[in-house]
Amino acid sequence: MSFISCNTFCNVVDFICNINTLREKRMIHTKDHKTGYLFDPWDHLGPKRRKLMEQSWAGLFREYILQELPVNKIAPYFTEGFGRPTKELYMALGVIILQQAHDITDDETLCQLAFNEQWHYALDITSVSDDATYMSLKTLWNMRKIVTDNELDSIIFNQTTDTLARVFNVDISKQRLDSVHIRSNMRSLGRIRIFAVTIRKFLVNLKRHHKGFFKTIDERFIDRYLKKDASSCFSMVKPSESAKTLESVSSDLFELVQIFKDNAGIVSMNSYKLMERVLKEQCIITDTDNGKVVTLKKAKDISSDSLQNPSDPDATYSSHKGQGYQVQIMETYTEKKKKKMNEESENESESVQENDSDAVQTCLRATHRQALNLITHVDVQTACESDANALLPAIESADERNLLPEELLADSLYGSDENCETAKELGTEVIAPTMGSQKEDTISLSDFTFSEKGKVISCPEGHAPVTTKHKKNRHIAAFKIDHCGNCPKRGNCPVKAGKKHYYLRYKDKVWRIAMRRAYEKTDEFKDKYRWRAGIEATMSEYDRKTGVKNLRVRGMEAVRFCATLKAVGINIFRATVVRRAKISPKPIQEWAYRCASRLYFYVKEQLCRHLYTLGKIFYESTFSARFSRRSVG
Repeated sequence: MSFISCNTFCNVVDFICNINTLREKRMIHTKDHKTGYLFDPWDHLGPKRRKLMEQSWAGLFREYILQELPVNKIAPYFTEGFGRPTKELYMALGVIILQQAHDITDDETLCQLAFNEQWHYALDITSVSDDATYMSLKTLWNMRKIVTDNELDSIIFNQTTDTLARVFNVDISKQRLDSVHIRSNMRSLGRIRIFAVTIRKFLVNLKRHHKGFFKTIDERFIDRYLKKDASSCFSMVKPSESAKTLESVSSDLFELVQIFKDNAGIVSMNSYKLMERVLKEQCIITDTDNGKVVTLKKAKDISSDSLQNPSDPDATYSSHKGQGYQVQIMETYTEKKKKKMNEESENESESVQENDSDAVQTCLRATHRQALNLITHVDVQTACESDANALLPAIESADERNLLPEELLADSLYGSDENCETAKELGTEVIAPTMGSQKEDTISLSDFTFSEKGKVISCPEGHAPVTTKHKKNRHIAAFKIDHCGNCPKRGNCPVKAGKKHYYLRYKDKVWRIAMRRAYEKTDEFKDKYRWRAGIEATMSEYDRKTGVKNLRVRGMEAVRFCATLKAVGINIFRATVVRRAKISPKPIQEWAYRCASRLYFYVKEQLCRHLYTLGKIFYESTFSARFSRRSVG
């Protein structure tokens, strides 16, 4: 009996341990979205609504995106054996993406999650319970913080983009690159307001965390910067008094920095560091016999990466676009789209009546929609950074994910000689105009004829050089004195007179730029480069659908998070249109069905009208015969 009791006790202990293990594993809640359902939970929609749902963005998100979300990157931030169970992690990540794609607030996001059946379908929520469809604001904030702090938004973008590129067989050989300026949720401040707001922020934090030191401050600082009407006073400064006011606020900021420079606790405050930054960027401090003197820098001497607003220390300034950030966008495009549209429209329009232009236009639009232009690279930068530094990181990022383009269209800022040569080594040809322009009535290096290795073959007048030399990256071509001395274009020619010959000296870089400048005049370049303008429409779509140019957040991390996931939303919306076009009937079939339907209803209407007339005649004749019989009787 004792042996049996011992065995029974061990079995009970093992069973309890297994139950506890299962409970601990349930703390991290995930769902298998790849396995189908035995009973369809969406059968209540009916065939027509179900078709609309499957053809919408919700159907594409549920089928391709949801199951590819990087839940394994988030799970380590939760404990399996402690706390209450998490929300379904695929659903939580999907909510974050859909919020940015639809550009809605946190409260609106939770309402959509709770009541919108399209969101339920996209997130594969089959239960209507609070546990499945309700999420608190704190849970949403925590999930967003995890994604932002660990840069998981970039991983989400890469995985979703790679999935869509594979599913839709996107042609990545031709891509284009450009940048768009965006703003965070901050006010544009002038120099006076930057000083005043920075001082006010420091005094508020000092009063909150170091009340003892706050009481030792001169009352004039409190009266000037902490009163209710203090901010309005600095915003209504007359232009004639702006220089005097600017000197006053700069002196106040310098004095506060000097007062607390030896206090380690205050120096470590972020608001104090902002004052030091403003002082360094906006002022010049000089040592004199009477002590240190502060003088303001001229506006043109202030760096573009200076502080623009204390509420967003990461935002910088661009003289071309203003304050804020910029986003580098690279997308695919299909150059042969127009040719394919024309060919297919010609083939299909043979069976269409000549006067039915609507059917031909339908063919063109449907063929156009079936080519997916996919955003393959997103990079958020400060506004002061140059576009020239964004080309190579974009190409390298695409190469790491097997999305490297063969041709890349960009504007002149991206197309420096160094960028073009490095990109060529990576396997990408950059097609971009050269910087600057050629002077009129002058002969440039591009007017000469060169070999493939950069040696001069002939001048614009057709004369060949006597000798050519190439050493390292330098070239020298010598021409006869008789040819150059009597040339009518001698005054505009780059050759220089020497002792024995006239010499043309140039470097490999100058030759490459000259060849590119000559290539820009050809029809081949113009035909290729005209497709770059299409990315401007992408920037417009990026803003109109997702509101990326005016965000609700501040700081580089939050701005990067929003801009990246909004690009994911654009890819989803574009893929939805292409998917719907591919699964819809062909345009010629739609036209034939429409014609057949019209013919059927026309015949039916005519037949019914004639039958009604015949019936009426028959009824009247029958009624007259009966009436005449009764009269005779």
